[in-house]
Amino acid sequence: MRQIIQNLKTGQTILEDVPAPVVQPGSVLIRTTKTLVSLGTERMLVEFGKANLIAKARQQPEKVAMVLDKIKSEGLVPTLEAVFSKLNLPLPLGYCNVGEVVEVGDGVQGIVKGDRVASNGPHAEFVCVPENLVAKIPDGVTDSEATFTVIGAIGLQGIRLLNPTLGESIVVMGLGLIGLLTADLLIANGCQVIGFDFDKSKVEIAKARGIEAVTLSKQSDPIGIVQDITHGNGADGVIITASNSTNEIISQAAQMSRKRGRIILVGVIGLNLSRSEFYEKELTFQVSCSYGPGRYDPNYENKGIDYPLPFVRWTEKRNFEAVLKALAQKSIDVVPMISKEVGVKDFSEIYANMADKSSIASLIKFDSDSKYDTTITLRKPEMSKREVASGLGIIGAGNFTNATVLPSLKKAKANLMSISSAGGLNAKILAKKFGIASVTSSYHDILANSDIGLVVITTRHNLHSKMTIDALKARKHVFVEKPLALTEAELGSIKKEVALSGMSVTVGFNRRFSPHMTTIKKALGESATINITATMNAGFIPSDSWVQDLSVGGGRIIGEACHLIDCLIFLTGSTVKSVCMNALGESPSANSDNASILLKFENGSNGVINYFSNGSKSYSKERFEIYSQGKTIISDNFRETKAFGFKGFKKLKTVLDKGHNAQFTKLVNFIGGGETEMIPFSEIENASLASIKALESLKKGSWMNV
Repeated sequence: MRQIIQNLKTGQTILEDVPAPVVQPGSVLIRTTKTLVSLGTERMLVEFGKANLIAKARQQPEKVAMVLDKIKSEGLVPTLEAVFSKLNLPLPLGYCNVGEVVEVGDGVQGIVKGDRVASNGPHAEFVCVPENLVAKIPDGVTDSEATFTVIGAIGLQGIRLLNPTLGESIVVMGLGLIGLLTADLLIANGCQVIGFDFDKSKVEIAKARGIEAVTLSKQSDPIGIVQDITHGNGADGVIITASNSTNEIISQAAQMSRKRGRIILVGVIGLNLSRSEFYEKELTFQVSCSYGPGRYDPNYENKGIDYPLPFVRWTEKRNFEAVLKALAQKSIDVVPMISKEVGVKDFSEIYANMADKSSIASLIKFDSDSKYDTTITLRKPEMSKREVASGLGIIGAGNFTNATVLPSLKKAKANLMSISSAGGLNAKILAKKFGIASVTSSYHDILANSDIGLVVITTRHNLHSKMTIDALKARKHVFVEKPLALTEAELGSIKKEVALSGMSVTVGFNRRFSPHMTTIKKALGESATINITATMNAGFIPSDSWVQDLSVGGGRIIGEACHLIDCLIFLTGSTVKSVCMNALGESPSANSDNASILLKFENGSNGVINYFSNGSKSYSKERFEIYSQGKTIISDNFRETKAFGFKGFKKLKTVLDKGHNAQFTKLVNFIGGGETEMIPFSEIENASLASIKALESLKKGSWMNV
């Protein structure tokens, strides 16, 4: 299928051929008929992409601070590689989609195949959208009209926050697409609407729609105009839909408001507020969040958990439905706003003229016979002459795959035969970048490929267990990024399938392959019991991140601290016997990421893992301290290791090296038949189970046997 994307590094807008998405549980698959180009929002993205690195940095100062912290802790080269890797990933354009439902995922209610729907899907021939971001289109509304649904919901949410009443005077600052729709909805609500914009053509459109619109200039006095129209009372409310970095807009909004007036920000402006302007009038100011309640809430958007209507009357989906109802009742008329309509192959006619601010809304029309393919072949795959199939398939195409997994596999000269991602787009971009033979949106296509001998799984954590078992049943060797499993039951199922299939499973415990860990292991030799303290300065991750969701990411102890557990197993040469975990706070939650884990090993060694998220990001991320028989080793962030009391070994210094390259070189040699088992499955099982038991220990407040 075809999809319009934006390259943030080069600024190019591209019509890319990508695999069509596969329907997911809780979502619907839609064949697109038309989409609306949000000229304001998409213009900003296009202009950002075209800007040079310095200009990009100026627009995102908070990201610059994060980059500087990363340079301090990990070094310049790894940081620059991560930044450029991120910029290379494409951005799907568009969020105003209309089409016909062609497949319904498990658990979806109220939507059936054949329904016409509006959603926030991108400019693509097929889109897969969660049910709470999809609304059915009434019979009296055309597809062209319905493309305004999402934009209308943005304006409607601003109005709901303003809470206007019949007869109030409301100012709309900025008469672009969102501003005009906001004004229309305010008029339908019985308000007097005053509009301002610098573009004369938009002001004329607004006047024709019953808005008291005024063209701004350097000489104009919007405050005086509002005072005149409202007979000196000032505006009851102001909705700012403009996009401008100046602080003047918020100041004007305050000055034109009456006492105890309300100001709602829908657009993007400078926010250097004058306290006196707000204090003297007791003004209220609120920023509106996109389509309404539920936006950016993964439970609502991704898991389909709706807010009860009696308590949250207007969610983003119900706002979609309200806009569609207004269109059906002809309360608003959007057809005169359409500046242009082009076929998808002629998309550049719109994007090449994004600087034309007189345009209001442009539509893209998609072919009704769009071909649905989940797999695309980019080149003829290289066939192995070895008896054992040596082709690799990659499931997952996120940031880590792009920045770390694929570069390491490429260096190791892996035969990269196929890559998959649920949406198809990221997989296609990475396939082109790394010379992968084919790309798919269905990982089952990879499992069905007899030329692929090993599958690399890099998806979200809750998918690891199922995908590993599916791959083993397909008689594929498996390399899966940590964690292997989120529960003891999942781990048991994998162990059973490993025994039945005779295939191998390796987990991405890369740190044990770092030259720092292998050097320490060699220096320790077959020593007696040792004490190890490992500290991870993990950094803060918000509680609403998928990583922190115990059902998706498993929490950070299972999701990342397992790395340190494996390192301790490697260095002690023994498995974990029992574990006890304590976390910060009087009543720590199960997904606490500020915790200390005590480990007893079968050979009598003792380990302490400190996993903390409340430290400084500018400090080193990981540190190991080993004590044994009058000797000490200190290893700092896989860059420098110092030894005390050892003959012939005092120091090792490298660039940041967490062992990824060595790990994937061994993996490629293994699948080619030239390497033995990389990590004994018994150790993988022990590290995985110890991390699961650590959380159980926290809940029960006692030591747990592993």
